Amino acid sequence: MVRPALTLRDNEIQGDLSRWLRSESGDNSERLERLRRNLRRARDAELTERQREMVHLYYDRGHSMSKIAMELSVNKSTVSRTIARARRRLYRYLKYSL
Repeated sequence: MVRPALTLRDNEIQGDLSRWLRSESGDNSERLERLRRNLRRARDAELTERQREMVHLYYDRGHSMSKIAMELSVNKSTVSRTIARARRRLYRYLKYSL
């Protein structure tokens, strides 16, 4: 027997779950602000100048890795590896700050 993808009752359950999740989730604005503050510190303290530059172009300016590679005259894979190393360093620095 083939069952329809979603029934009216399934939609009600999903809606109820969404309402419950919103009502039970606390305000995490203080935690997010602390994370943002620590992220700024970590970028300054933990990343090399080149990593800071590439992270800024990628995340803050929204450039693609190809565009960053062209601007900095490096290979796209270099940009990818540099940003990945920067993310790992930031993660290690920030993982206990929350």
